[in-house]
Amino acid sequence: MDALAYMIDNYNRLDEVTVEHLLAFIKGPDFPTGGILYRFREEKGSEDLDAVTQGYSVGKARLILQAKAHFEEMSRNRSRIVITELPYQTNKTALLERIASLVRDGKVEGITDLRDESDRTGMRIVIELTRNVDPKDILADLFKYTPLQQTFGMQMLALVDGQPRMLSLKRMLHLFIQHREVIIRRRSEYDLARARERAHILEGLLKALDILDEVIATIRRSQTVETARNNLVKNFKFTEIQAQAILDMQLRRLAALERKKLQDEYNELLKRIAYLEDLLAHPEKILQVIKDDLLAIREKYADPRRTQIVDRTKGTLTSTDLLPEQEVWVSVSAAGDLSRANRGRLGKTASRQAAQGSQVALLAANTRDFLYLIARDGRTARVAIHEIPQDVTKHLSEFTDFGRRDDITAAVTFPRGNGSGASGYLFLVTEQGSVKRVAQADFLAAAAMNPQIMNVDEKDRLIAAFPTPGDGEVILVSSTGKSIRFAEEDVRSMGLAAGGVGGMKLKKNERIVYAGLVDPDGELLTATADGYAKRSGLADYSLQGRNGGGIVTHKPSSRTGDVATALVLTKADLESPDCQVALVSAKNKVTLLMLDEVPQMGRAVQGKQVMAVGVGDSIARAHTLTDAPDATGSDDEGDGPARATDGRAAPSSSNGGTSKGAKAAAATTIGARAAKKSRQTTATTATSKATGSGNKRTKSAKPAAAAADTNAPPGTKATKPKATARRSDRSKSTKEPPQSAKTSARAGTTSASA
Repeated sequence: MDALAYMIDNYNRLDEVTVEHLLAFIKGPDFPTGGILYRFREEKGSEDLDAVTQGYSVGKARLILQAKAHFEEMSRNRSRIVITELPYQTNKTALLERIASLVRDGKVEGITDLRDESDRTGMRIVIELTRNVDPKDILADLFKYTPLQQTFGMQMLALVDGQPRMLSLKRMLHLFIQHREVIIRRRSEYDLARARERAHILEGLLKALDILDEVIATIRRSQTVETARNNLVKNFKFTEIQAQAILDMQLRRLAALERKKLQDEYNELLKRIAYLEDLLAHPEKILQVIKDDLLAIREKYADPRRTQIVDRTKGTLTSTDLLPEQEVWVSVSAAGDLSRANRGRLGKTASRQAAQGSQVALLAANTRDFLYLIARDGRTARVAIHEIPQDVTKHLSEFTDFGRRDDITAAVTFPRGNGSGASGYLFLVTEQGSVKRVAQADFLAAAAMNPQIMNVDEKDRLIAAFPTPGDGEVILVSSTGKSIRFAEEDVRSMGLAAGGVGGMKLKKNERIVYAGLVDPDGELLTATADGYAKRSGLADYSLQGRNGGGIVTHKPSSRTGDVATALVLTKADLESPDCQVALVSAKNKVTLLMLDEVPQMGRAVQGKQVMAVGVGDSIARAHTLTDAPDATGSDDEGDGPARATDGRAAPSSSNGGTSKGAKAAAATTIGARAAKKSRQTTATTATSKATGSGNKRTKSAKPAAAAADTNAPPGTKATKPKATARRSDRSKSTKEPPQSAKTSARAGTTSASA
């Protein structure tokens, strides 16, 4: 009742009401037989799963119920176990028979007597023990082998519009309030109709009493009842209903006292009619009636809670505690392939996927963490990272309910647990400009049941999901070159089942191609479908309110094509001498560029062509890569460890930000050695074809692969007038021993291209 009253008080802000708010009033299921309910339970690959919160979040959970028992000391150093409450639906007689059977079969030793001392004062099952046993061990065995402890399946299933639906606590309470609204509205409409009918009759009776002599004379002159009724209607303007009521009126109503009663009843009816009309005209007053009714029921029928809710026993060793704790890389490919590699190296699979541009996400994680995958329609799935094989590719369908046709657009990792201590949010963006912010604690509490994190329209698709700190700023970029920058706090925190709110107004055939966190000291890189790119300072993008039309950030044309992707370059990226940008086409062709090869321009310009795009191909994604010296040494293959740096990820169509408890890295991270080798090989081939010879390049030669597509036609951008000693030194000779290097991918969350 209190939870319903709380929801009614916050009915205009229901999106902000979470399960945690409702749990302040509804502690958990309360069974008539009492017992003990454990809030937390162990699950495969996890510990401290809040089963109560899970059940109320997604409508389904497994709860552990246990009998309430205590120990009593007896004479001669003996003790006994006394059971006073049983789990729900446990048969006492069957329980006693089960315990006796265990003693006879020798499965439980140390019990000397078993008796039922229950009476009208309550239940009391006594189990007497021998002197040489520990009562705690005996009780633990009884919990294990008897119904004294059992699992209760919680399913909040109900018919909604004639269809069975699994409901969360919030959804169920909301539906109940809506049902009560309908009931009270119908009841009020019925009462109003009856009151108006009665008031109409009373008006006629009171009018007749005022002209009583004329009315009586008219009735006496009439030959029949029908004639009298017609004469009353004709002569005194009564309605037929009023005329019939006058004819039916008893003579005692003519007394003065009776007339006063009629007048009082009429006055009360007028007040009742006014109240009902006002009630029906103001929905908030209907809600107040619902609340008053609920509080009245609570005052009349409330009784103390019977089932005690406790946490799991402290110090219990779970299966998660036995897992080795190891820092790893988790790779998610565009095809849904998952693989894991030691943090010391990217691994062959991840490196190959990265080099081919097919990688959706490369995440820094721990083997005790969980990987959360988010599909285009807002569905989610959770995978325990320790279950992902090392250096072996497995499709996500082997771990989740997702199939091979499901489009995964984002991936993020969080430490194990129920999220009760998590801060920050998950920011979600769709292609049609809808945005949503979900508290990480709400998502993690329900993540075990693979909830729908956002209600996405059938004609829309989710393209970005990334963690945010709660006080950051977000920027959206559209295909027509518009962008909007607003505070993430402009998007209120919503429940999992809610849809989004407007983030950016779009025109026909316009779509969002990028969303990310803003670095105030950074830059925004934009790239068009035909390979035209530029950089502009984020300081040039003023802060606006959400759901606006935005400002011009790129001026595409028929020659450049629409804006295909964007990228937030952080201050750390700009200050790094080795930071590169990887442009990936729809056909997974990759071009690596130094930052200074992408021109810095104003907002409303077309940019400069930095990548040759083949026929039928277009730019799809953009990522940043940073080569850094390896302090720990290289692996046996010569590739240095890839390391996630603090910052904001910038995948093709989403952007991630740092957040407490969240570990994530940008997609398509290429190993330093693999990247250099790719540049050298492609540069040699392109230069050879452009000059007609295979002569060794000199220091003054510009490596073509630095600015050209690795699969571009021969001669495409093979030579450029500009050359830098740094880039020339990078590709002097492939015979030099490879230097240990790291590929640094910024922390955040990644998603596939729109």
